[in-house]
Formats: sequence, C-alpha cells, structure tokens
Amino acid sequence: MLREGRRLRGEGLDVVVGLVETYGRRGTEEQLRDLPVLPRRPVSYRGVKLTELDVDALLARRPALALVDELAHTDAPGGRNAKRWQDVRELLDAGIDVATTLNIQHLESLNDVVQQITGVAQRETIPDEVVRAADRIELVDLSPEALRTRMAHGEVYPPDRIDVALRHYFRAGNLGALRELALLWLADRVEEELADYRARHGIRAPWETKERIMVALNGAPQGEHLIRRGARTATRVHGDLIGVHVRLDDGTAEREPPGLAPQRELLRELRGSYVEVSGGDVARTLVDFARSESATQLLLGPTSRSRLRELVSGSVINRVIRLAGPIDVRVLPPPEPGLLTVPPAPRRRRPALVPVRRRRLAWLLGPTGAVALTWALSPLRESLGLSGVLLCLLLVVAGTARLGGLLPAAGSTAAGALAADYFFTAPWNSLTVDRGADVAALLVFLAVAGVISHLIDGLTRRSQQADRARAEAAVLARLAGETVESGARVPSELVAELRQVFGLDAAAVLGRAGELWQPEASAGGAVPLQPDEAALSVDLGNDAVLVLRGAPLTEEDTRLLGPYVTQLKLARERERLAAQASAAEVLAHTDALHTALLEAVVYDLRAPLAAVRREAERMPDPGGERVGAEVERMERLIANLLDLSRLRAGVMPVVLRPTAVAEVVRAAAEGMPGVHVDLGSGLPRVLVDRGLLERAFTDILASGAAGAGPVMVDAGVVAGRVDVRMTVHSGGVLAQDGAGLAMVRGFVEAMNGELTVEEAPGEGTAYRISLPRAVA
Repeated sequence: MLREGRRLRGEGLDVVVGLVETYGRRGTEEQLRDLPVLPRRPVSYRGVKLTELDVDALLARRPALALVDELAHTDAPGGRNAKRWQDVRELLDAGIDVATTLNIQHLESLNDVVQQITGVAQRETIPDEVVRAADRIELVDLSPEALRTRMAHGEVYPPDRIDVALRHYFRAGNLGALRELALLWLADRVEEELADYRARHGIRAPWETKERIMVALNGAPQGEHLIRRGARTATRVHGDLIGVHVRLDDGTAEREPPGLAPQRELLRELRGSYVEVSGGDVARTLVDFARSESATQLLLGPTSRSRLRELVSGSVINRVIRLAGPIDVRVLPPPEPGLLTVPPAPRRRRPALVPVRRRRLAWLLGPTGAVALTWALSPLRESLGLSGVLLCLLLVVAGTARLGGLLPAAGSTAAGALAADYFFTAPWNSLTVDRGADVAALLVFLAVAGVISHLIDGLTRRSQQADRARAEAAVLARLAGETVESGARVPSELVAELRQVFGLDAAAVLGRAGELWQPEASAGGAVPLQPDEAALSVDLGNDAVLVLRGAPLTEEDTRLLGPYVTQLKLARERERLAAQASAAEVLAHTDALHTALLEAVVYDLRAPLAAVRREAERMPDPGGERVGAEVERMERLIANLLDLSRLRAGVMPVVLRPTAVAEVVRAAAEGMPGVHVDLGSGLPRVLVDRGLLERAFTDILASGAAGAGPVMVDAGVVAGRVDVRMTVHSGGVLAQDGAGLAMVRGFVEAMNGELTVEEAPGEGTAYRISLPRAVA
C-alpha cells in the first residue's frame, strides 16, 4: 500500500497517509519517509491514551488518495463510528479515494473456516460486500516458506515473539490453507466481474475460463451414474459440478421424483451444487440455465420416454442438442447392469406372466382391432367369404396372444367371432346364423384360435422359464466365482445383493442381544426389527436370523435363497474367526511382552541374590544356613518362573516319553530328609517329560521337607491314569506360596497332567498329580 502511494505521489497525485501501523518495523517506517502523514486523533478510553483515524481532518484536507491501514479495525468507543471500514465509507462518500489493507481471516464469510484451521477466533470482521465493492482488489501473495523466513529473520515480530508465532498461528499448514482461501475468494470476485462484463456487453456465448459440468437430473435411477461421471470430469479439469432439475410450470402440482433426494445427497458428498428451475419447455429451460451459468458441458442420461411419446411430443435430447450451440452436450448410455434381478418364475397351470402395461395395451388393441378389421373387410363379403375373414382374424388373435397373453387373446377371439357373425353371415348385420356351415366355421375358428393362443402362451412360459434359469445360473456363477476368488464375503454386501436379486423391499440379518434383536447388516427401507415382522425369516444359527420383507417368495425363489443363506453363515463364521484371531494375536503379543518382562526381572534378580548368598556364607550358623536355604528357594523359584514363561511362549519344547514314575520320584526325593516313598510295585509307565516331572516333584517335596513333619509319597491307578499323592503333614511352604503352586501346575499341565490340592487328615496338605498312562 505504501509503495503504491509513493508511486502515485511521484506521478503528481495528492496522496496523504491517514493511518499506518508500523509496529516498529524498520522496512515499514522507511516507506513512510517521503509521504505526508496526517496526525491521529487522540482518544482516552478507561484511562488509556489511544489514537485513531482523524476522519474530520481528512475530510477537511480532501486529498485525492488517503492511505488507511487495517480496514477491519474496531474503533475505540466514543468515536463517530464503531468500525474503521465505516470511517472509510464516509471518506468514499465525500469523494476521497482510499487505499487500505485487510487480512483474509477478517472476512465475515470465512470467519468460521479460519477458526477451524487456526484454532483462533477472529473478533474483528468485516462484511464481504464492503470489500467486494472496491474498484480494485490486489492480492499480496507470499508462499508460507517465504513468510516464515521473513519472520525468522525478525522482519515481522520482535525476537521474543518469533518462536511462539512460528509454532502456533504461523505454522506452514495454517499459512497454506489461508493462502488457498484467499485465492478462492478472489477467484469468485473475478467471476462476478466477468459475469457483469458479459451482461453489460450482451455476450451470451459461454467463455470457457473455467469448466462447469452441468448434469440434468429427473430422478431416474441413472442419475447417480451421471453425477459420478460428471464429478470425475470436474475433478480432472478442476471445474465445478452443478446438478439441475427442471420443474414444469404447467399449473399441475408435480410431486418430486423419489430418486432426487439421494441424488442431492450424492451431489453434496461430491462437492457439487444442486439447483431447481421452472419452465414449460424442459429442453429450452436446461439450455438457458446452462448459458446463464456459463456451463461448458451438459450431461444427459438416456431418455425414459416411450417411442410413441417421442413421436407425439418430440425428443428432449434432440432439442437440447439443437439449442445448445457452443455448449458440449454429452448423452451417456445407461450404466452396465451390475447385479441381476431374477425374474419371477411362471406360475404352474396358469397363464404366463405379462407386464401390466402390455396386458392393458392388448386388451385395448385386440378386441378393437378384430372388430375394426372385420368391418373394414365387410365390403368384400361376397368374394372373401366367412372362411377368409376368419383366417384374417386368426392373425389378430395370434398377435394379441403374443402381446398380452392368454386372456386378451380370448377377448379378441370372442370379439372377432361376434363381428364375423354380424358382418359375414346371413342374415347380414345381425347375430343370428341361418346356415349350419357358418356355425361350423365359427366353432372351428373358436377352437383354432384357442389352440393358437394356448400354444403362444406356452411358448411365452418356456421363454420366461429360460430367462429365469439364465438369471439363476448367472447369480449362482457370480456368487460362486466371488467366493472362490476372495473367500466368504461381508454380510452387508450379501444382504444388499440378496435384496436386489429377489426385488425385496428390505432384508437384514438380526442378531440376538439378550432379549432384543439388533441388526447386524441391512439393506432397504423399513427393515424388520423382529423375526415376527418379516414376511420370511431363516435361521442362520448362533442366535442370528435372516429376515426378508416384500413380495412372497415362490418355491423356485426359496431354492435360490439357499446358497445366499450358506454364504451368510460362512461370512458370519469368518467374522467370528477373524475376531478370535485378532484377540489371539493381542493375547500372543501380551504373552510375549510378559515373557520379555519376566526374563528381564529374572536377570535383574540374580545379581542381588548372588550378593545375599555371599553374605550368608559369612554369617554364623544357624542363621547363615537358613538364609542360604531361602536363597536357594528363591533361585529355584526364579528358574521355574523363567522356564514356565518359555513353556507358554513355545520356546521350551516338551518331550513326552514313556517313563517309570518310581524312578522320577526317587530321583527327586534323593537327599531330602523326612520324605517316605511307598509306591509299591507294578505301576504302569506314564507319558511325560521326565525333566519337567522331576522338577514338579522336587518343588513339592522340597517345600514339604523344609517343614518339621514327614512327607509321605504313594501312588496308584485311578480311572485309567496314574495318581501320585504327596502328603505334607506339617504344612509346607508350597501350600501358602501361590507363585510356587502356579509354576508346579504349569509344569504338570504342560504334560497333559492335573494337579489338585486338598486338605490331608490332621494338619497337612495333600498334593495329587494325575498323569496319563503310556500306551503299551
């Protein structure tokens, strides 16, 4: 702003600085050196001396150009205006041009966006229309890196504020987002100026300064396909996407097509805009709106009008193409069908299924055509005769049967027979028949027409059955192919496909949660929330049920439903196994962490235990022996803890071999006072890891031997297993040592054994280890 003021002053323009905030910046102060500066107006507010823009002095001075800094500034209370932009408006109204400055975050329309980006609420804002009214807006564009470099060099803030500013408000991401906001806002300003220029000069042809893709929507299913194609095109060319729907203003109350609501939502998701316009001519209204929006491309879908309606009222697409002029018109084909909807199976021993529209048309044209043809041929009754006209009527009956089915063909047959009797049998123009030959001819006509109608109906049924079979085969092939390629599918995808294939209103998988049912996967509207509310429910096992709402399923539909039920069961089982695998992975990670922590603790404990052992050796007996025994017990406990963690982690293997129990017990009890072994003879061998079993026996016997009483060991065969019972009568240490007992149980269970602890008669504890017998 100051450089522009100096340039204009050098060209002879009367330029005055009304107010500039330098904030002590040397570069800003140097720009002021040869510009006249108007003194500020002093203001006192709550005992604080402030200065503001002196509007009266500027109005009295009346320069050609006034330089006023910080347009969004809020004036001190008590002045003539609340905001500085209001002061500037007074200067403009007095004929004084003003050059001013503004930061992008102070624009009212961008205030909430700026707060979301920076986390800082801007209290000083200015209405957008005030800025848009400027004759010229110049964007001072600086890259975030360049601005941060200037700040780091101390050109913006003093040294004590630089680090805080760079870490918070002036982060590179914040600056980049603010810069983009400024560019987008200014681009809109440029478009407004361009539109005003074209309006002033009467230019109607679009200027392709920016691509605008307009999509014509009428609520048809292919509208979503058009929107997505238009969005992809707009993204590639960095253009705008506009969806437009034309409402006819013919005086009738037109209901909104049901497909428009989801299409509006899709437009919002794809960052497009939606507009509704009214007009009596759809084609002209579309083209006029496209011209007003400077659209460069207009996307149309395939017509939904019948050929008859197009012949009567013309084609909208053709008229749009003729009226579009330089606007590119693209008519997109319908999207390739994804999932097939299986046609209904023909009903047994009933006429073939014919669409209602065709059946109504056949009832209208068949009987009418038979009567009209007979009347048209009546002048030829002498040469054509009754048999000739009946043959012609057979063509009408056959065409009616092909168009509308058996019942309209029967109506055409009856109408043709009556018309032939009226026009071609004597007496003429009456329904009486004088000759027996004519009666026979009419009866033969009725019979032949019935046979032809029945045959055509049978062919139609066979064709429908073939279509049904092809659709079923396609569905099953697709279902099997996707299963082989990617495994069991997600239940939500299967439910959505099942609903579309059978043409249902809604489908869902409900899972039981206590007394309630919760939807696990659903598709369609008004999903049944209870199995009783569904037209059909199928049990999926594991407290889950498939519920369907819509037209009742036939026997053929139920047969095709079976593979979907199987796939849903597989999908739910796959999800259950995946959840278990995820939980097992977390558990394995936790076990590995526990093992690593235990190993670290064990290694850290060995050094202090060794120091305690050395000190115990220096102590006089019996205290030194007692401390040494406790140290040995702790060392054994630590070793067992480490081995148990290795067992659970699978690092330490367990080798199971046939072993004699008596040998292991005697090896464990060797050298322990007070241990009495009475195992008898004839004990079968057991399938164990000898080393682990000996350690388990040693831990129990050593804790018992540490007490004052004896330890009794006996064994026997119980329920096909070998039980070894160790009774500690004095209450050994292991009974009160939870860690020691857990380690012994871990060793025993690693060999497929069982450890139970129970009270012994008297004061004591019995430890029973049950071991599997070795197969002879």
